[in-house]
Amino acid sequence: MRTFISVLCFCCCCQWLFAQKENSKDTLSRIATIKHEVKGNAIQFTPETPTLEQIAGAPKAFYSYFWEFGDGHYSKEENPKHIYKSAADYDVKLWATNNYDTGKPPTTRPKKISVTNPDPSYKDEASMTEDLMLIRNREPMPEQEIVVVLSYKNYLNYTANGKLYLFYNEQKYKADNFEVADIRMYHNEKRVQETDFVYTNTVDDSDRYFLASADGRQLHLKGQLQDTTIKTNLQFTLKDARERYRDWEALEFQNMKSNEERNLFFTLKTPPEMLKDTSAIISIRGVYVPDATYDNHKVKDMEMEIVTSHDPNKMSSNGTFMNYRTVRFKTLKYKIKFQNNGEGPARTIRLETDIPDMLDKQSIVVTDMYPKCEICPDYEVRYSCLDTAFTDKKAIFTFKNIYLPGSEQKNVKDYDSTKGFVKYNIKFAKDFHKKSTKSQTAIYFDKNDPIITNYSTTRFIPGLSIGAKVGYNSYSDLKNSESYFFGATLSPYKSYRWYWQLELLNSFHEYDAKTSVVDEIIDIDQRRALQRTTTNSHFQNVDWEIPVMARYNINNYIGVGAGLQAMFSLNEKQDQEVLIEQFEGTTDDYVMSSEITKRNESNAFNNFRTGLLLDITAGFARIGPSLGARYVLSFKDDFNYLQLYAIWKF
Repeated sequence: MRTFISVLCFCCCCQWLFAQKENSKDTLSRIATIKHEVKGNAIQFTPETPTLEQIAGAPKAFYSYFWEFGDGHYSKEENPKHIYKSAADYDVKLWATNNYDTGKPPTTRPKKISVTNPDPSYKDEASMTEDLMLIRNREPMPEQEIVVVLSYKNYLNYTANGKLYLFYNEQKYKADNFEVADIRMYHNEKRVQETDFVYTNTVDDSDRYFLASADGRQLHLKGQLQDTTIKTNLQFTLKDARERYRDWEALEFQNMKSNEERNLFFTLKTPPEMLKDTSAIISIRGVYVPDATYDNHKVKDMEMEIVTSHDPNKMSSNGTFMNYRTVRFKTLKYKIKFQNNGEGPARTIRLETDIPDMLDKQSIVVTDMYPKCEICPDYEVRYSCLDTAFTDKKAIFTFKNIYLPGSEQKNVKDYDSTKGFVKYNIKFAKDFHKKSTKSQTAIYFDKNDPIITNYSTTRFIPGLSIGAKVGYNSYSDLKNSESYFFGATLSPYKSYRWYWQLELLNSFHEYDAKTSVVDEIIDIDQRRALQRTTTNSHFQNVDWEIPVMARYNINNYIGVGAGLQAMFSLNEKQDQEVLIEQFEGTTDDYVMSSEITKRNESNAFNNFRTGLLLDITAGFARIGPSLGARYVLSFKDDFNYLQLYAIWKF
């Protein structure tokens, strides 16, 4: 027995260990590992990544990389070399992103390396093209993390102490899109808790911006560049940021030398409740105050597109959910991203994007693009430019005479240089219906077959429309009936075709019930006689009608509906008159006696009845005034009625 128990325990332990091993294998099945090799005073880093799972029909799958070297520097190369200035132990991190791949991005454990052969005299090459930059390692995906680098440069001619702000989680979205999981600081920056912002001195400066506007079929550059120019109203900037974003991080830095460049690393986690709309554009904002004693500052916004898989060719919009009541005064922002995955450069790139009927093609304003170039004139030119043309259903953006390297091209190490985009704004047309729309883009690289992007959708928040309704109910089976009503309706705001409608109507109804005559033979003094009882009733009711129906707008002016209705008397007052007549004999030829009795009776919450209804309206079917007729087929005798009414929906 003891031997049996021992064997059983051994088997259970083996099974448990095997299960643990299998679970570990499952969780570690997509792992990217870090390899490194010392070459003189430089270290060569190499990633080892799992096999890619190609998306059918997509361009060739590939990895893009983001390295964090543990000393405040980073690289996007696949096999970067890095020189450390101090002998120490450093935690190197790697994020590999699988493009055109069906699986999740692989995870990577940080690797600790010991640097024993540093080069203290090594000077970092200046890499910043602007004084304030925000970059990310990849697009955000629900329940994954991204890395955001806030890079800042002291453009002043003296050593300064200043502040940095990172704002995130836009107010317009109910759920948080990010949580700050970690902040890595390499220059003694200090994280501070600021609930009230303090403002300092101001100096004069001017902003510039660049825009492109549509004039007929031709677009022209006008305007000013807003990002990263020197601004002076810090109070306004921070107030505006707090109105747009719910959360922020504030940091202080010290002793930053003139022209020095520094990097801050933020790991942002996307919670499960993150916005799931994969064509939505979300943003974060950085604010850089180079000298805390002055209000001069710079602002940088970074827009990101939520994704379900990492596809560099994508169309996105900020119009995923919009309020239809105010949408006429808003402007939609679209962004089309593309990447040349060929073995050579692309010279011409054509983007054919759908423009829904609800949008006005002539209002298109190109706000940004890459490769950077001018807008094409009406005549042919040899220099690089962006041409815009229209068909009935599309806008066509064509980059001409450009050089966009391919990701498979020799000597191309920076995958970002193979990417491009077009950003444009567009307004709604004068007359459009409340219906969801979607559009996508066909991307042509030179003469190759097109790559088709995802659908970018525009949907509307349902909204509520409250209507006022008055009218008359005609009961054909009731005598001397008069019924007037007023009430309110509730329905989605300005629906396009199908929608539901709920009503609460308060009616005042007077009518006479059918006269009741009862004849019976009774005995009077041992003689048979006829007794007739005649009853007349008059009702005064306050009724509540509660119709629930499905409606359909045939066009802008005619709508029909059908549904169910419940009705009960909130208060019913009955005046009854009873006439009792006795006749001589069994006929009504001679009246012997008569007596009239009157009585009043009141009841509440009674006379419940239900029915079917059919309805038609003519006028402004979606919003505004209209006239209607409704027939209610009651399940209770004598209470069928025709309703004529006027309604105004707001």
